Amino acid sequence: MVHPGSFLLPAGRCCCGCNPLAQTGRSKLQNKRATLNQQIIKQMRMRAGAENLLRATTNNKVRELVALELSYVNSNLQLLTEQLEGLNSSVEVYQNVQESASIPMIPLGLKETKEVDFSVPFKDFILEHYSEDGSNFEDEIADLMDLRQACRTPSRSEAGIELLATYYSHLSLIESRFFSPSGQMGIFFTWYDSFTGMPVCQQNISLEKASLLFNMGALYTQIGTRCDHQTRVGLENAITAFQKAAGVLTHLKETFTHTPSYDMSPAMLSMLVRLLLAQAQECLYEKTALPGIRNEFLTLVRMAQESAKVADTYEQVHQSMIQTPIKDNVPMFWSSMAQVKISHYRSLAHYFVGIALLDHQSVVASTTHLLFPGKAHFRRAIMGHEEALRAHNLCRHLRKLDVLREILQASHKRTLAKLDENNSEDEFTDYMDAPDIVSKTEQKAEIEMPMSIKVKVKDFFHKLGPLSVFSAKQRWTAPRTVRLYPGGRDLGFMLKGDGPVQVLSLDPLCAAAKNGLKEGDYIVGVKDTDCKWLDVSEVMKLLKDSDETGVDIRVVSMMEGSPPMPNKSATYSGGLSKTYSMICLAFDNSDKVPKNRKVTKKTSFLNWGTKGKSKSVSTLSLPTADGDMYVLHSRTAQF
Repeated sequence: MVHPGSFLLPAGRCCCGCNPLAQTGRSKLQNKRATLNQQIIKQMRMRAGAENLLRATTNNKVRELVALELSYVNSNLQLLTEQLEGLNSSVEVYQNVQESASIPMIPLGLKETKEVDFSVPFKDFILEHYSEDGSNFEDEIADLMDLRQACRTPSRSEAGIELLATYYSHLSLIESRFFSPSGQMGIFFTWYDSFTGMPVCQQNISLEKASLLFNMGALYTQIGTRCDHQTRVGLENAITAFQKAAGVLTHLKETFTHTPSYDMSPAMLSMLVRLLLAQAQECLYEKTALPGIRNEFLTLVRMAQESAKVADTYEQVHQSMIQTPIKDNVPMFWSSMAQVKISHYRSLAHYFVGIALLDHQSVVASTTHLLFPGKAHFRRAIMGHEEALRAHNLCRHLRKLDVLREILQASHKRTLAKLDENNSEDEFTDYMDAPDIVSKTEQKAEIEMPMSIKVKVKDFFHKLGPLSVFSAKQRWTAPRTVRLYPGGRDLGFMLKGDGPVQVLSLDPLCAAAKNGLKEGDYIVGVKDTDCKWLDVSEVMKLLKDSDETGVDIRVVSMMEGSPPMPNKSATYSGGLSKTYSMICLAFDNSDKVPKNRKVTKKTSFLNWGTKGKSKSVSTLSLPTADGDMYVLHSRTAQF
């Protein structure tokens, strides 16, 4: 079982990923990105080979030919990088198809990855580390690989987010099961930089987890970009999506601090978080303006301050974008779009103030002694609109956005018309510079950490046993068989644990010890029953059901060098009626008793043989071999 609705296997091997062959605009872009990534890595290999040959040879003719070839390769890399930049600038594909009256938002493209085959390394590790037949886990490995493959093309919806979160949650389990801190699995994860297309290949599963988080944040941006900005619900969804995207990338920056891919570097992630919060703030402004802006003084002042707030947030984004080395990796389209929005929203702020001053002069005169002519603000608004149009025309990718050009031109014409309406004889004050508008907002965009980063999933490799015990960190011996004769005699040891159970207080002279049982062994099987998940009572029931010929149990021992196991469960003595073993107080960390509180003795639920006629005192020692029930003796009083 995995997260409901996220991933269904194995009957039809279907999942919530998009069909990679579907010819949607978004899938075409992603396919082009994958093709470009392959071409970039090919050119990089050629460049590395040419550079190595250039360093190795002393033949001048060969060096000239290699230098010429190297120049061609570098030119090809530059062209491929420009094509990738064009893909990152194709924002129109991600916008709402029914919307034509809002400024486009900037989405993030998904990181591309190469296929990974877990089959052989996992089977080998299962055999060598867990002493299990790896072929028994072929379906589980196939499910994991199908899940990863589906995550390469997630649907642009909450189902796609849940799909990525499901695989991300499984990665933590996979890391604990198979990736030992002291060794390598031989599995290479390859991910491509979202901006440059440069590949990063590592055996570290942290690269896989970090890239999943990046794609989760990128998918949220694509969801926010597609929302309908002409409805209140659509804007609220867009705000939530951009804030959650900022939350995921913030979590990525704080959790994985040394990622080798530049698109996940702290500087780049900080810039991306600012960009996403700026877009969320822009959506908040649109939500405020959606019902219409009433021609009232306080309403106009409020809208002017909200517009100035959006401009200020984009100013911070632009300042981040032009810093080295971010400016060398961010598409020029992005920084140009930020400049356009800075000028546009500052112009809107001056436009609203101009209307407030000219249409409500009586209110202004009665509330403040600082009267600035509205026409001065109109002139600053017109200058800002012209600057936005100039930045738009300078970027070839922005020129493709007809909607953006129409919005900028309409705002420019509206301000010109308003200035013409109020034109009269120029006075000296008409030429005074209008002051900057102080930004203020009633609702600031905030980072929102989505609850879906991790979802509850069932371990694909549940059959290997509890992860707290059977993990890559613990080293185990191969299972060995020990013959027990429980019928009518003391076993000579105690059991503890909630699964698997562990052997404690083993009498070195008992039959079990002579047959190979060791102190600290874990019982993983009784007869044909797997006991890795069974607690003490269930294991004792299996032993009780055996006949006088005895029963075979399978046990494993922790090898030296393994970290100590946590002790979380109580310890019980086999068959001591109405007795609570005091050893449990040393092992049970979940039920600590204050010193001034009296401990109430509990009745054991493991009651074999004689019924309820013996009680124990506090001193404990090894079990004895004489007696007709499994008791823990030292000085035992019979009543």
